[in-house]
Amino acid sequence: MTDTLRIIPLGGVGEVGKNITVIEAGGEILVVDCGLAFPEPEMLGIDLVIPDVTYLEQNRDRVRGIVITHGHEDHTGGLPYVLPRLPGTPIYAGKLTRGLVTGKLREHKLLERTRLELIEPGVEVRIGEAFAVTPFRVNHSIPDGMGLIIRTPLGVVVHTGDFKFDHTPPDGVRADLGLLAEFGNRGVEFLLSDSTRAEREGYTLSEATVGESLHQLIGEASGRVIVATFASNIGRVQQVLDAAWAHGRKMVTIGRSMEQNTAIALELGYLNPRDGTLVKKDALQRLPKEELVVMTTGSQGEPMSGLTRMSNRDHRNITIEPGDTVIISASPIPGNEEAVAKTIDNLFKEGAMVHYEPLKHCHVSGHGSREELKLMLGLVKPRHFIPVHGEYRMLVQHGLLAEGATASSCSRTGRWSSSMARAPAWRAASPPARCWSTGSRPSMGSTVSCCATAGCWPRTGW
Repeated sequence: MTDTLRIIPLGGVGEVGKNITVIEAGGEILVVDCGLAFPEPEMLGIDLVIPDVTYLEQNRDRVRGIVITHGHEDHTGGLPYVLPRLPGTPIYAGKLTRGLVTGKLREHKLLERTRLELIEPGVEVRIGEAFAVTPFRVNHSIPDGMGLIIRTPLGVVVHTGDFKFDHTPPDGVRADLGLLAEFGNRGVEFLLSDSTRAEREGYTLSEATVGESLHQLIGEASGRVIVATFASNIGRVQQVLDAAWAHGRKMVTIGRSMEQNTAIALELGYLNPRDGTLVKKDALQRLPKEELVVMTTGSQGEPMSGLTRMSNRDHRNITIEPGDTVIISASPIPGNEEAVAKTIDNLFKEGAMVHYEPLKHCHVSGHGSREELKLMLGLVKPRHFIPVHGEYRMLVQHGLLAEGATASSCSRTGRWSSSMARAPAWRAASPPARCWSTGSRPSMGSTVSCCATAGCWPRTGW
């Protein structure tokens, strides 16, 4: 069906994490992201949740590539499990993202069998015959975050990836508002936009505010400081490194993924080691505790992570002691609240002073709040809108926000729909989802299919 444009979320819609979206046009398939998710409490014995890619397996001869928007696990973590089922599929990613994916594929012995292509913001790359992809710079909690402008024979699709608009980013690289506005003026058929903070009014705070708070907390600590965050949050690692340097401390990274990602970021120039501030693990034994900052994982209470093992007296290198300061520089992903609370409880029991949100400002989200979502809508000016990356209520709120933001320029007449089921990895396929939109069908007798569970906006019939 070469005259059909299909947008099929295989994950990341109605849930947080496991982001993967299929775009079909001209008889070809382009995949955006391939992430994993943390298991829900009832998933006993499950370590990771990966996307159900049965549809891609059935159509593997039409898959032209997987484009990765940034290096977080909920956008890249599914690759080692999906690529063996889609042999020969090339991966397209930015410089840092490609480096992080390279390490992941090397670990799973898939690197030699996978083609990794570099993409750069503002530079169009042709993928297959049907897709011309122009990445655009966005701000997020990791350097090198990108959204995608995807030109197809049936119109332009803009996928924001995870984003916010940070006017004082730590790396000095701002989102490319001009490029978004340029394509918005040319005409965009669909906007797929990050919905994670669609319930939050105003603007998301800048990453720079966390740097200031980390400087204060580390400066006030009298003993050893332990900071936990996501291993892929390279920007936060740099902020902790800067604070350690400013207060005359050395920083050690602990945990396989944290150590690996830090080494990759250093090699590619995304981390400044601050004149020997970043030291090797053996410094844990030879340096006084008051001169140390330890960077580790476990901000989500993961059972095998560094911080969780420390809190359970099960870490081979570090034992929590009275006088230690622990900073949890992340917010719990929905579903992880209980595990995070248990970790914090155990750390307090061992005598540590624990700083965490919302009592101390030690984290900001990498996702835009409602005013930033409005700005994205205003720049792109899409004919049709699909909220993605969020639980169902977030998608609905984002849709209502878009409906209000575009009410003055959108007709509320006309409805057409076509859809396929979304099939999460751990349960049976859901019933086909309807797709609401306004305006006439695209020209030349073509059709558009949309499978976002919450539908497209503006909606009618509320």
